[in-house]
Amino acid sequence: MTLGCKPGVNESFDWQAERPPYNCRMQRSDGRAPDQIRPINFELNIAPHATGSVLVAMGNTRVICGVTIEEIVPRWMKDQGVTGGWLTAEYSMLPYSTTTRKPRDIAKGRLDGRSSEIQRLIGRSLRSVIDLEKLGPRTIWIDCDVLQADGGTRTAAITGASLAVTVACKKLLEEKKIVSSPMRKLIAAVSAGVVDGNAMVDLNYEEDKAAGVDFNLVATEDGEFVEIQGSGEEATFTQGQLEEMLALGHKGIRDLIAAQRNTIALLTVTAPT
Repeated sequence: MTLGCKPGVNESFDWQAERPPYNCRMQRSDGRAPDQIRPINFELNIAPHATGSVLVAMGNTRVICGVTIEEIVPRWMKDQGVTGGWLTAEYSMLPYSTTTRKPRDIAKGRLDGRSSEIQRLIGRSLRSVIDLEKLGPRTIWIDCDVLQADGGTRTAAITGASLAVTVACKKLLEEKKIVSSPMRKLIAAVSAGVVDGNAMVDLNYEEDKAAGVDFNLVATEDGEFVEIQGSGEEATFTQGQLEEMLALGHKGIRDLIAAQRNTIALLTVTAPT
């Protein structure tokens, strides 16, 4: 990638702006600008037995997100007298999703820490936009399986799961199992980071491996953040770089939400309002 990209002097970052307020001539190895997400594509109903399913492709990262709805709730909800429904998620990387074979968790006899952390993130993110009371006494299971990994698998999983749950809720409405959709808003997620001193959005594996700072951002379609994960990878970062990554991430999420909306409109599926 060609470097030399810095924010303008005395410029502030407006999270609602169309693009981060700086002029940047940096070009990445795949030709993208620092504020440009990878090509995004959604293929709905990829798994016919699921209530809702999406194959999401962000560049060379591909994840299948499938939703299954069970007419029961977890035992702990009954024991504690909690009303409404529940939503939970599972995440896994298929053995052939990476350049070297990744053993299945079942072969190791336990779920690895990374997978556990990611599936909890997916569950938290989707519960933030689901009205569990409207869902009623049933459980939404989201299964996210990585077919091909090239960076950003957790963010692609959240973005795809948002569509899969939207489709599943539409089917519940059509079957008259609920009177209104429990899906309050669309949600999306994107990575951001600092590579060689330059902030950029939606890192691929090559960029993620070289990043000195690594961020993951989850936000709703109206710009409210659900979760921000960030850390220096053997490096520190400034408040200015933090604001820059937030601005880049916010724009990336707006682009992803727009792509979700376009997919829903083309398939005449009513999105949450």
